[in-house]
Amino acid sequence: MAWFGRDKTKMVDPGEALPGRATPLAVPVEHYVNGHRIQPPFPDGAATLVVGMGCFWGAERLFWKTDGVYSTAVGYAGGTTPNPTYEEVCSGQTGHTEVVLVVFDPAKLPAEQVLKIFWEGHDPTQGMRQGNDVGTQYRSVVYYTTDEQKAAVESTRAAYQRALTAAGRGEISTEVAALGEFYYAEDYHPQYLAKVPHGYCGIGGTGISCPVGSGVGGDG
Repeated sequence: MAWFGRDKTKMVDPGEALPGRATPLAVPVEHYVNGHRIQPPFPDGAATLVVGMGCFWGAERLFWKTDGVYSTAVGYAGGTTPNPTYEEVCSGQTGHTEVVLVVFDPAKLPAEQVLKIFWEGHDPTQGMRQGNDVGTQYRSVVYYTTDEQKAAVESTRAAYQRALTAAGRGEISTEVAALGEFYYAEDYHPQYLAKVPHGYCGIGGTGISCPVGSGVGGDG
């Protein structure tokens, strides 16, 4: 338990990260709410985007309730440790953050609208925390899968920063990068708030609208 006493708001050096394991964790194939696949293959034309906005339980619900989203899953990304467990991620010794894999139909729901839900659904100015949840696993991230998504992230981030600045808020600290490895979380995490309706949900936005389209998303 070498991580005891460690500052969990500091990213672990990759050379000091936990070793993890070669075998993926056991996870469901189907979405608990809509019955669609949460693992590939996905339908032709489907797009994927990975976002982190604090505790992934509440974040995932925002997206599965959105028209145009085919499926969602929760997991870990952005770190070093292969196939980490929840406890390992929470230790701050893997470098991963809690994320949601959003599988959507861009013909019905453009990436900009997915990102609108992301920006408005949390406070992207808080660094290595989200509300009372503190640590690197709660940092705000967007991991894109195409150049078009990268451009959409950059344009929506700039638009939201202007809105935040006008409201007297701080600078966006969201990590933006191409998606590396996405590791599915253990089988009790996917669609947790559908299985446990009154479970913990730390999701909460700034109350400031992101000026990108309108009429999408939900509050769960």
